[in-house]
Amino acid sequence: MKLSQCRTRLLLAASAAALFALAAPVRADEAAAKKWIDAEFQPSTLSKDEQLKEMEWFIKAAEPYKGMEINVVSETITTHEYEAKTLAKAFSEITGIKLTHDLIQEGDVVEKIQTQMQSGKNIYDAWVNDSDLIGTHFRYKQAVPLTDWMAGEGKDVTSPTLDLKDFIGLSFTTAPDGKLYQLPDQQFANLYWFRYDWFTNPDIKAKFKAKYGYDLGVPLNWSAYEDIAEFFTNDVKEVNGVKIYGNMDYGKKDPSLGWRFTDAWLSMAGNGDRGLPNGKPVDEWGIRMEGCRPTGSTVERGGDTNGPAAVYSIVKYIDWLKKYTPPQALGMTFSEAGPVPAQGTIAQQMFWYTAFTADMVKPGLPVMNADGTPKWRMAPSPKGAYWKDGMKLGYQDVGSWTLLKSTPLERRKAAWLYAQFVTSKTVSLKKSHIGLTFIRESDIWDKSFTERAPKLGGLIEFYRSPARVQWSPTGSNVPDYPKLAQLWWQNIGDASSGAKTPQAAMDALAEAQESVMARLEKSGVQGECGPKLNEKHPMQYWVDLAKKEGNLAPQPKLANEKPQGETIDYDTLIKSWPATPPQK
Repeated sequence: MKLSQCRTRLLLAASAAALFALAAPVRADEAAAKKWIDAEFQPSTLSKDEQLKEMEWFIKAAEPYKGMEINVVSETITTHEYEAKTLAKAFSEITGIKLTHDLIQEGDVVEKIQTQMQSGKNIYDAWVNDSDLIGTHFRYKQAVPLTDWMAGEGKDVTSPTLDLKDFIGLSFTTAPDGKLYQLPDQQFANLYWFRYDWFTNPDIKAKFKAKYGYDLGVPLNWSAYEDIAEFFTNDVKEVNGVKIYGNMDYGKKDPSLGWRFTDAWLSMAGNGDRGLPNGKPVDEWGIRMEGCRPTGSTVERGGDTNGPAAVYSIVKYIDWLKKYTPPQALGMTFSEAGPVPAQGTIAQQMFWYTAFTADMVKPGLPVMNADGTPKWRMAPSPKGAYWKDGMKLGYQDVGSWTLLKSTPLERRKAAWLYAQFVTSKTVSLKKSHIGLTFIRESDIWDKSFTERAPKLGGLIEFYRSPARVQWSPTGSNVPDYPKLAQLWWQNIGDASSGAKTPQAAMDALAEAQESVMARLEKSGVQGECGPKLNEKHPMQYWVDLAKKEGNLAPQPKLANEKPQGETIDYDTLIKSWPATPPQK
């Protein structure tokens, strides 16, 4: 070929390429979106074309904020580590907004958000803040009501594909005024955990039936849980020559002991009133709320923090901790106790967070089979002697995006884009597979989780079940979560250490909560929905009032706090739940 012919062809090819480029330009950020969609954002409930379309909206919406440096924060769990290390980078490349996602301890998140609320100085542009603070945010009016935000100042940066109806936790982040204050980013529940392989062992089952007269299985009540704890600790004693225990918990007087109880332990026993997501008028903290005003915590003011159900819950916790738990657990914190069940010496645990699932299914653990299936399962928690139908049964953590009014508007808008990005359908299914903390119905029912379910020990079955709604975070009865939550570990720690009786400890806690509420009432800082304490009356006054009004709390002490144990076969339980997704 002559040189002139070669040049002519090269020029023609270059011209064609140029014409094609003019006809179908690919911007750098769109190229970045395609790269991330192909390489990272799979699987997704959206097709790749739908993902790209969603990302194109983010690219356009972010144009005014390109080059801005935005800082957000969350606690340190697997889901947020994925966001901080992977999704923040993707967001920055796709939108041009320089996003830094800090990871700190949960207690530090609460402390820093308090500081920003009190000082008005912008520390972070958005926060993944537990929905446990819904009552705090609603009353102090420092958080931006997202309902107003999405219809007003934030309308131009609110994604048309956000699809709020697909989120499973909005009832937890909606205040008594009916407005949404926080957007769920991750959720996990505390459930019952047990060694399925031991519970289905024919010899162990026969011995249990011979001793207790009913079948070994998932306990439906605390009586059965206690029988099973006694049986594995003192009858089975060892498996393969290794000492085993029928319960796992922790007892060190430490801030983490507070979570152990504020995370709905009292509700599992039957404290408070009927009502979902939280009891009305008395919630699972034992705080009474009339209208939108907290009115008491002690039984003398119509609360239930020191009522018989609450005291019973502490008595059982301490009994099981001392009788059926590894001796070292008494001196353990939450983080120290968490990995113990995976070591293979625990038969069951009443209070087990599903956030541990990702670490509990790692290959090679003593609690894993060679084929990648677990030797354990999770199931709904058993109910205490005071529990009644219609009450919440346990806790669900909902880390949620929160915007503060003290954050400058433009920074707030840019941060809101990131909050929507990490919860968008483009990325949420992959994020759910990484952290196993679901926020969207569409993710829970995706075929990829149907396929993975046998290796997750009941997690998917639980989140697809009707039982799921009985697990919820702290509700709006709690007027100031940071101030009140810190009272729990100090007072209940006195009971776990033996310094006080359970009754004395709960009396002190109830009175301490009312002391905080009295100060809030006197200051008037929370306005018309701030605390207004009831006058004191003998407990019987409130018992009679509850009966008259069709409520429960405070319940009088039961003559028998250990009814007959009841269990259900795990596989029967799972089959009883519906296997088809809800209709939209």
